[in-house]
Amino acid sequence: MQTFIASVVVFGLLIFFHELGHFLVAKRVGILVHEFSLGFGPKIFGIHRGETIYNLRLLPLGGFVRMAGMDPNEEEKDIPVEKTFNHKTALQRAAVIIAGPLMNFVLAAVLFGLVIMMQGIPVASTKVGEVISGYPAQQAGMQAGDKIVAVNDKPVQDWNELVGEVNKYQGEPVKLNVLRDTQELQLTVTTMKDQSGRYMIGIRADEKETFIKKMNPLAAMAEGTVYTGKVTGFILVYIGQMITGGGEVDLGGPVRVVSEISKAAAFGSFQVMQLAAFLSINLGLFNLFPIPALDGSRVLFLLWEKISGRPVEPSRESFIHLVGFGLLLLLMVVITYNDVVSIMFDK
Repeated sequence: MQTFIASVVVFGLLIFFHELGHFLVAKRVGILVHEFSLGFGPKIFGIHRGETIYNLRLLPLGGFVRMAGMDPNEEEKDIPVEKTFNHKTALQRAAVIIAGPLMNFVLAAVLFGLVIMMQGIPVASTKVGEVISGYPAQQAGMQAGDKIVAVNDKPVQDWNELVGEVNKYQGEPVKLNVLRDTQELQLTVTTMKDQSGRYMIGIRADEKETFIKKMNPLAAMAEGTVYTGKVTGFILVYIGQMITGGGEVDLGGPVRVVSEISKAAAFGSFQVMQLAAFLSINLGLFNLFPIPALDGSRVLFLLWEKISGRPVEPSRESFIHLVGFGLLLLLMVVITYNDVVSIMFDK
């Protein structure tokens, strides 16, 4: 039951934020939205507000926003043409499509931020673990075990703050207040540029000296946004390695996701939130890929329309998306089979 509830919540969050992105931007540019649905299949219940019906459907593995004029084969009676999807500019339609994946990155940043705010993150103290030979810190007499408490009389609490303060003084002398045993010293160090172009003084943190740091909501959300960017970068690098053969191909479907959610739920809500953030980033990235039937391919068609000045024939575009959707379903069947076999074998 715990796994079921956690899975429904995680899938629901990912789908809701994705579709909410499409919905909000569609409303913003003046498109009439017929239906906002979470899930597929039979309707459990629905609410009619204004011009939109909000439905909750039985199968929590997707969702959709049905907009006026998005299906070229659907007749839109008694609806002003200016409120239909295809009447909007290519840029406006692209914004509606891209907004879904982008909201998944927003969700990830919020979830990471909440975890950082409530649980905190491990950070290194300002204790020096190593003084690099030939750098200014060694020349100034700094030693391993020294603890830096202030930079130019500004107190620093952790290693990130220390690095941030030192980096403000590029090529300039910096006064460091240092605790050595019970004695406080003042050392003056001039930062120097290394081969990568960064200014540094030549010290490394003591990795054994860490503590949990909690942040206020604003700082936590900022840190969550930065962390989302880092995770996105790591995923893109890994995908690049898989494509070029430099990394092992590792794909997972809904069965694998539920299995991972079950493992995370056993460790608590913070682990589930972190996993949900990671999955949200993956969902956002996957939808931006130029694969037929995904948001990324629809943006490509709109880009072609913008460049050529004329849209792709609707029937041709629909056929391409249909073929792409079929191939994605086939891929999902293969991945699901592999996931089931892998989970059974692991057990």
